[in-house]
Amino acid sequence: MDETLLPGESAAAAAERLARAKVGKLLPTAGEALVIGADTLVVLDGQALGKPTDRDDARRMLRALSGRRHEAVTGVAVGRGEQIFSGLDTTSVIFAAMSDDEIDRYTRSGEPDDKAGAYALQGIGGLFVERIEGSPSNVVGLPIRLLRELARKAGVELI
Repeated sequence: MDETLLPGESAAAAAERLARAKVGKLLPTAGEALVIGADTLVVLDGQALGKPTDRDDARRMLRALSGRRHEAVTGVAVGRGEQIFSGLDTTSVIFAAMSDDEIDRYTRSGEPDDKAGAYALQGIGGLFVERIEGSPSNVVGLPIRLLRELARKAGVELI
Protein backbone atom coordinates (compact mmCIF):
# COMPACT_ATOMS: atom_id res chain seq x y z
CA MET A 1 0.00 0.00 0.00
CA ASP A 2 1.31 3.44 -0.89
CA GLU A 3 1.82 5.38 2.35
CA THR A 4 2.62 8.71 0.70
CA LEU A 5 0.89 11.75 2.15
CA LEU A 6 -1.50 13.51 -0.20
CA PRO A 7 -0.70 17.12 -1.15
CA GLY A 8 -1.55 19.40 1.79
CA GLU A 9 -2.53 16.46 4.01
CA SER A 10 -1.56 16.60 7.69
CA ALA A 11 0.24 13.68 9.30
CA ALA A 12 -2.79 13.04 11.53
CA ALA A 13 -5.19 12.95 8.58
CA ALA A 14 -2.81 10.67 6.64
CA ALA A 15 -2.42 8.24 9.55
CA GLU A 16 -6.18 7.90 9.95
CA ARG A 17 -6.76 7.66 6.18
CA LEU A 18 -4.16 4.91 5.84
CA ALA A 19 -5.55 2.96 8.81
CA ARG A 20 -9.05 3.13 7.31
CA ALA A 21 -7.73 2.04 3.90
CA LYS A 22 -6.05 -1.01 5.43
CA VAL A 23 -9.30 -2.05 7.11
CA GLY A 24 -11.39 -1.26 4.05
CA LYS A 25 -9.24 -3.53 1.91
CA LEU A 26 -9.88 -6.56 4.15
CA LEU A 27 -13.41 -5.88 5.34
CA PRO A 28 -15.31 -7.30 2.33
CA THR A 29 -13.97 -10.80 3.01
CA ALA A 30 -13.95 -10.70 6.83
CA GLY A 31 -17.57 -11.57 7.54
CA GLU A 32 -18.34 -10.56 11.15
CA ALA A 33 -14.70 -10.70 12.27
CA LEU A 34 -13.20 -7.54 13.75
CA VAL A 35 -10.63 -6.11 11.35
CA ILE A 36 -7.97 -3.81 12.84
CA GLY A 37 -5.67 -1.44 10.99
CA ALA A 38 -3.19 1.16 12.20
CA ASP A 39 -0.64 3.53 10.78
CA THR A 40 1.91 5.58 12.71
CA LEU A 41 3.83 8.65 11.62
CA VAL A 42 6.47 10.59 13.49
CA VAL A 43 6.04 14.36 13.28
CA LEU A 44 8.97 16.74 13.79
CA ASP A 45 8.49 20.49 13.33
CA GLY A 46 5.22 19.83 11.50
CA GLN A 47 6.85 17.47 9.00
CA ALA A 48 5.84 13.81 8.84
CA LEU A 49 8.59 11.23 9.00
CA GLY A 50 7.42 7.91 7.68
CA LYS A 51 9.57 4.85 7.12
CA PRO A 52 13.08 5.61 5.87
CA THR A 53 13.74 4.89 2.22
CA ASP A 54 17.24 3.57 2.97
CA ARG A 55 19.93 3.63 5.66
CA ASP A 56 21.09 7.15 4.73
CA ASP A 57 17.52 8.38 5.14
CA ALA A 58 17.34 6.63 8.53
CA ARG A 59 20.54 8.41 9.62
CA ARG A 60 19.08 11.74 8.47
CA MET A 61 15.91 11.17 10.48
CA LEU A 62 17.77 10.10 13.61
CA ARG A 63 20.08 13.13 13.44
CA ALA A 64 17.01 15.36 13.17
CA LEU A 65 15.33 13.66 16.17
CA SER A 66 18.47 13.65 18.33
CA GLY A 67 18.00 15.71 21.49
CA ARG A 68 14.55 16.91 20.44
CA ARG A 69 10.84 16.50 21.11
CA HIS A 70 8.57 15.07 18.45
CA GLU A 71 5.11 13.54 18.18
CA ALA A 72 4.07 9.99 17.34
CA VAL A 73 0.66 10.08 15.65
CA THR A 74 -1.24 6.83 15.11
CA GLY A 75 -4.45 6.39 13.21
CA VAL A 76 -6.43 3.31 14.23
CA ALA A 77 -9.41 1.85 12.42
CA VAL A 78 -11.61 -1.11 13.22
CA GLY A 79 -14.21 -2.58 10.96
CA ARG A 80 -16.93 -5.14 11.37
CA GLY A 81 -19.64 -5.96 8.91
CA GLU A 82 -19.97 -2.85 6.77
CA GLN A 83 -18.94 -0.28 9.38
CA ILE A 84 -15.53 1.29 9.99
CA PHE A 85 -14.73 3.32 13.11
CA SER A 86 -11.50 5.26 13.41
CA GLY A 87 -9.60 7.68 15.60
CA LEU A 88 -6.21 9.15 16.42
CA ASP A 89 -3.78 9.14 19.30
CA THR A 90 -0.80 11.45 19.73
CA THR A 91 2.14 11.01 22.09
CA SER A 92 5.07 13.36 22.69
CA VAL A 93 8.47 11.70 22.66
CA ILE A 94 11.66 13.34 23.90
CA PHE A 95 14.82 11.89 22.41
CA ALA A 96 18.22 11.96 24.07
CA ALA A 97 21.11 13.41 22.13
CA MET A 98 22.69 10.74 19.94
CA SER A 99 26.29 10.71 18.77
CA ASP A 100 27.07 10.03 15.10
CA ASP A 101 28.62 6.74 16.21
CA GLU A 102 25.42 5.72 18.04
CA ILE A 103 23.34 6.65 15.01
CA ASP A 104 25.60 4.63 12.71
CA ARG A 105 25.58 1.56 14.99
CA TYR A 106 21.82 1.74 15.47
CA THR A 107 21.21 2.15 11.75
CA ARG A 108 23.46 -0.84 10.98
CA SER A 109 21.33 -2.98 13.35
CA GLY A 110 18.58 -2.86 10.72
CA GLU A 111 15.91 -2.02 13.29
CA PRO A 112 15.14 1.44 11.83
CA ASP A 113 14.60 0.12 8.29
CA ASP A 114 10.80 -0.20 8.43
CA LYS A 115 9.89 2.04 11.36
CA ALA A 116 8.25 5.46 11.21
CA GLY A 117 10.87 8.01 12.24
CA ALA A 118 13.54 5.27 11.96
CA TYR A 119 13.24 3.97 15.52
CA ALA A 120 11.39 1.42 17.64
CA LEU A 121 10.59 2.29 21.27
CA GLN A 122 10.10 -1.41 22.02
CA GLY A 123 13.55 -2.30 20.68
CA ILE A 124 17.04 -0.88 20.67
CA GLY A 125 15.59 2.54 19.84
CA GLY A 126 14.15 2.68 23.36
CA LEU A 127 17.70 3.38 24.57
CA PHE A 128 17.45 6.85 23.03
CA VAL A 129 14.05 7.87 24.42
CA GLU A 130 14.40 10.11 27.50
CA ARG A 131 10.68 10.24 28.18
CA ILE A 132 7.25 10.10 26.68
CA GLU A 133 4.12 12.06 27.44
CA GLY A 134 1.08 9.99 26.58
CA SER A 135 0.49 6.41 25.55
CA PRO A 136 3.55 4.15 25.24
CA SER A 137 1.52 1.71 23.13
CA ASN A 138 0.83 4.54 20.68
CA VAL A 139 4.56 5.03 20.07
CA VAL A 140 4.88 1.28 19.46
CA GLY A 141 2.17 1.59 16.82
CA LEU A 142 -1.12 0.41 18.33
CA PRO A 143 -2.67 2.56 21.06
CA ILE A 144 -4.58 -0.08 22.97
CA ARG A 145 -6.85 2.32 24.88
CA LEU A 146 -8.08 3.77 21.57
CA LEU A 147 -8.38 0.26 20.10
CA ARG A 148 -10.64 -0.73 23.00
CA GLU A 149 -12.88 2.34 22.45
CA LEU A 150 -13.20 1.67 18.72
CA ALA A 151 -13.85 -2.04 19.20
CA ARG A 152 -16.68 -1.18 21.60
CA LYS A 153 -18.22 1.07 18.93
CA ALA A 154 -18.09 -1.92 16.59
CA GLY A 155 -19.89 -4.02 19.21
CA VAL A 156 -16.89 -6.02 20.40
CA GLU A 157 -15.60 -6.17 23.99
CA LEU A 158 -11.90 -6.98 24.11
CA ILE A 159 -12.05 -8.31 27.67
